[in-house]
Amino acid sequence: MQKTSSRLLALLSLLQTRRDWLGEDLAERLDVTPRTVRRDVDRLRQLGYPIRAFRGPSGGYRLGPGTQLPPLLFDDDQAVALALALQTAASGTTLAEDAARALATIRQVMPPRLRHRMDTMRITAVHPTGSGDAPQVDAQVLTDLSTAIHAHEELRFDYPATAGRRRRVEPHHLATWQGRWYLLAWDLDRADWRIFRVDRVRPRTPTGPRFTPRELPGGDVAAFITGRFRGSDGTTTDWPCRGEVVLGLPAFAVAPFVQDGIVEELGPDRCRLTLGSWSWTGLAAGLGSFDTDIEVIGPPELKDAFAHLATRCANAARDTAG
Repeated sequence: MQKTSSRLLALLSLLQTRRDWLGEDLAERLDVTPRTVRRDVDRLRQLGYPIRAFRGPSGGYRLGPGTQLPPLLFDDDQAVALALALQTAASGTTLAEDAARALATIRQVMPPRLRHRMDTMRITAVHPTGSGDAPQVDAQVLTDLSTAIHAHEELRFDYPATAGRRRRVEPHHLATWQGRWYLLAWDLDRADWRIFRVDRVRPRTPTGPRFTPRELPGGDVAAFITGRFRGSDGTTTDWPCRGEVVLGLPAFAVAPFVQDGIVEELGPDRCRLTLGSWSWTGLAAGLGSFDTDIEVIGPPELKDAFAHLATRCANAARDTAG
């Protein structure tokens, strides 16, 4: 049988995984009697955890919300995972200072064996070039937006990116993308989904009336935002434009620079590349950044884009020479 302290920790972890637990199920998972479970529940209550009992054929328990934060108990893996998550958050994100302070607090109360594990797992979150220059988001703004999203209340805010025009939206979700915070919302004036940079949002009070949340196209927030940033309507994460070329370079020299592209080796100095972009001209320009001969396999739109781009480049060269 586990020691009492270890068993309490295991019991608390189980109670946090789902809303309701039957007493018999807890006893089976912990390999103890239902009477021991009842005693352990009383011990957790004495520590400040609001565990409620509910009636039923066998009776059960539910971990309820508390008015005060009781002492937190983590198993070894949870503690290390929390420390790593805070290290990631402390690497150049909006709440970096708060995350760093939380990490320092947790490290101080860790037992030596866990502190050693955490200290040997130093990580750095590398953000895209330029993302670190993004204005910091006010934590109060994040709180205000989160509250409105949870309460399903309309938001009014000033948005300098649209010449200071006030926006009215039904907020749906907060998301991060490449180091920046974004608000996904239904724009009431434009009758369409919009994505707003949170650092540019200036909320106005009070909030508006409550609303019934709309169904997001596709139902997946991450897929919708990815699709919108790639130039689609958000129902797919595929690039609107996708083409295939043969490059006069070895596959290993191309692969590191194409992210979600597909590179196939055709020989020691040739490879086939399938790549997507938000426009045909943008795709042609991206492919042209490889300093080598390019053979366009298809589609015709990509060949036309190369022709238009060649004309523009020739005109630019002629104007410069003149």
